[in-house]
Amino acid sequence: MAETDAAVREAIECELRLLAPEVRRSPELLGSLLHPQFTEFGYSGRRWNRESIVAELTERPVPVRPVTTTGMQGVRLADDLVHLTFDTDHNGRLAHRSSLWRRTGDGWLLWFHQATPFRRPQE
Repeated sequence: MAETDAAVREAIECELRLLAPEVRRSPELLGSLLHPQFTEFGYSGRRWNRESIVAELTERPVPVRPVTTTGMQGVRLADDLVHLTFDTDHNGRLAHRSSLWRRTGDGWLLWFHQATPFRRPQE
């Protein structure tokens, strides 16, 4: 159980690093967290690969507000695979998010990510 918890904690730490502005501005830092076979279905509905997402994110201006996360949780699916789910708010753009992290010889790398837009329920 403790080993599983450690794997999930490591994947969460990596996910949070990916959201840090200094990582998102650096092709080297960002690329170091992405698996060579990385794929993403983005908030916009666009499909991204490793090269295209690194180019897109590192060319964007620094956001007015940092990305905030809520409800981040994870489960270990295999010895080398962790699934994370969480919500984000990026300057008012809300998304449910799902990430698959794979442990490799280079550490935990993001293998797959999906973002689905949502709206807060009317209160």
